[in-house]
Amino acid sequence: MRLTRRTALPEELRPRVLLQRGERVLAVSGGGADALVGTDRALHLPDGHAVPWEHIDRARWTEEGLTFTEEGHGRREFRIEDPGRLAEVVYERVTATIVVSRHVPLEGGEDAEGFRLVARRAPGGSEVSWQVHVDEGVDPQDPRVAAQAGPELAALREQMGV
Repeated sequence: MRLTRRTALPEELRPRVLLQRGERVLAVSGGGADALVGTDRALHLPDGHAVPWEHIDRARWTEEGLTFTEEGHGRREFRIEDPGRLAEVVYERVTATIVVSRHVPLEGGEDAEGFRLVARRAPGGSEVSWQVHVDEGVDPQDPRVAAQAGPELAALREQMGV
């Protein structure tokens, strides 16, 4: 018999954290109005917005808190004094959504600058989505990115069977 420790959602967070049927709470940062809640499906923010794990890119913890990029919404920052188990949950859940990630140097670029092809899947899901993330300092409109991304993506999909 396997015993697991369940994390209860604090009473004061229940009005703003709307869990889907079967969604499980894994960690809660600190408490109060600014608390973040990590579940098996998403990171629930203080404004009530739930960010699916597969939509979180470049998550980073510092002494001040959590910074991450949400696809379609940009960079988000949260000051967190006591992350508790949330730091571990964010790392594990975001990493688990990555099926494959490959960096492609830009032809004629400096110092291996380029872009990253990333295939991701929702926890427990089967559908794979592909993204192209350009390195810092690379113009996403650079015609070399478009010229290389298509053939590189096709080769990677064939190689990985995804």
